Amino acid sequence: MRPIDRQAMLLCGLVLVVDQISKILIMGWLQTVPGAAVPVIDGFFRLVMVFNRGVSFGMLGGEGALPPWILSGIAIGVCVGLFVWLRRNDRAWVAWGIGLVMGGAIGNVVDRARWGAVFDFADFYVGSWHWPAFNVADAAIVVGVGLLLMDSARSDRAAAP
Repeated sequence: MRPIDRQAMLLCGLVLVVDQISKILIMGWLQTVPGAAVPVIDGFFRLVMVFNRGVSFGMLGGEGALPPWILSGIAIGVCVGLFVWLRRNDRAWVAWGIGLVMGGAIGNVVDRARWGAVFDFADFYVGSWHWPAFNVADAAIVVGVGLLLMDSARSDRAAAP
């Protein structure tokens, strides 16, 4: 395996482990807290217990949510496609982005297999406005996609006449 592939797989594994450990610890702690919400920074950030049955940020959730096995199958299919892309890639930012996205996707697949939903706990808010709750896996996916977009923008500039 090439060094760039090892880096991506290391990131993938690191995200998966940190995601699952954070969920186990925070869920265990929140289950002992009345109301299952703990302010961390008043008026800005708290830890909450939310089970997301939808896709990203709760989209397509609720009563008409897709079954967890379908969402997990899609995530696994995306990971397979990302792995193929990784093996054909030679740029570090792409490899790191792929590793982060794969680790986050697999972390959320593990949740769906365990609980039938993804456990989210980070709740940022200002006044009555709330960003949808998320977790370490979600954050890794966002950062990974950001790296892929930045690499694409850099590649586009380099290719321009």
